[in-house]
Amino acid sequence: MEKQFGLSHLFMTVFLYCFANFMVVPAKPDVTMAALCPGKDECSLAIYLTGAQQAIIGLGSLVVMPLIGNLSDTYGRKVMLTVPMTFGILPLVILACSRTKYFFYTYYVLKTVIAIVTEGCVQFLALAYVVDNVPQSRRVSVFGIMSGIESASFVFGNFSTRFLSTSATFQVAASMAVISLVYMRVFLPESMMNSSVCAKNTETTCLLEKAPTKKWQLFKNLPSVDDTICLLRTSSTFSKAAAVAFFISVADVGIHASLNYYLKAQFHFNKDQFADLMIIFGIAGSISQMILMPILTPLLGEEKMLSIGLFFSCARMVLYSTAWAPWVPYAADMISVVDTFAMPCLRSIASKQIGPNEQGKAQGCITGICSFANIVSPLAFSPLTALFLSDSAPFYFPGFSIMCSGFAAMIAFIQSIMIRATAPPTSCSIDNSNSVEP
Repeated sequence: MEKQFGLSHLFMTVFLYCFANFMVVPAKPDVTMAALCPGKDECSLAIYLTGAQQAIIGLGSLVVMPLIGNLSDTYGRKVMLTVPMTFGILPLVILACSRTKYFFYTYYVLKTVIAIVTEGCVQFLALAYVVDNVPQSRRVSVFGIMSGIESASFVFGNFSTRFLSTSATFQVAASMAVISLVYMRVFLPESMMNSSVCAKNTETTCLLEKAPTKKWQLFKNLPSVDDTICLLRTSSTFSKAAAVAFFISVADVGIHASLNYYLKAQFHFNKDQFADLMIIFGIAGSISQMILMPILTPLLGEEKMLSIGLFFSCARMVLYSTAWAPWVPYAADMISVVDTFAMPCLRSIASKQIGPNEQGKAQGCITGICSFANIVSPLAFSPLTALFLSDSAPFYFPGFSIMCSGFAAMIAFIQSIMIRATAPPTSCSIDNSNSVEP
């Protein structure tokens, strides 16, 4: 019962935090364009700055996310949740005060630095918290509920933006970020696995404990590159899941970096239309993750659900890239009823390959790999987006960069087909030091 209350408080924390961050998303393109290229519908500077920010955040997160995950295994999920939720308030406060050119640049620099610690951190720590408290048989369903709650916050956040001015949007977002932090500190109980739990658990194996032990380590709480490589080499299923995560993130970052500027240039979308688009996406995702996933996953299995989600993700990106009318993006968003299956299933598959007191490290590893995609994707897609939205494009195809994102999603789909269900290991022993999954 205590664990159920803990999960309910975790769900509320995630909802409030995501609500605060999602509600500003529709307003960001207008704020960025107004600060950098006032009065224009196309701005290469805005595209390049957004891409550079994503690349810098991805580079920093690649190092920081596994560290935070490892520290959460040692000091607890609640302690480490406090860090990103506290720092994430500051950029919102800046734009809540003003959105002029110099305030925007201040926000840009501060957001870039802080997002190295905050980007994706709350989500993967919440997933590790779920793994601490939910058995394997129910894990993918709870992961789906978690993603559904994020989608619900996405819907309510963007719906709120429709009725608020730009200044009020950032003021409300900053207030909600503070409320989410206070709620988490007051109500969320700590969840921390210890080594005795691993010894008693017979469902999963601690992969790093299976690996050859080191005689000494200078910084015990700092996960080395060897630890990450060990996770990838010890389990072939985990390494395949990591590859899928990389290409999913390349595709997602590519489309998020391109889509808003593409729609603004092609169909003159504004804050309200962006919000409408995101509301449809969020409602479809909520239906998928909170209703369809618990029903279909036991019937089809996580591996098939992952592949189905990725296939329809490719289809959604193709529709975006070839949109010939303003209503096509809305139709494409309806596909998210299916394509949002992918990440909860992927996270669940990865979690089952790892022992209970290494979940923070493992989820941090997956998030770090996704962060590496945040470096690669903007470097590739930002120049493509700017080029094909400009008058100097080699041929007319404004959605070409989004089509390339679809190609990355197709690679993830092909890789996901190779993932096969594996029998759960039956031991968790440090003495099993040289065994490696065949």
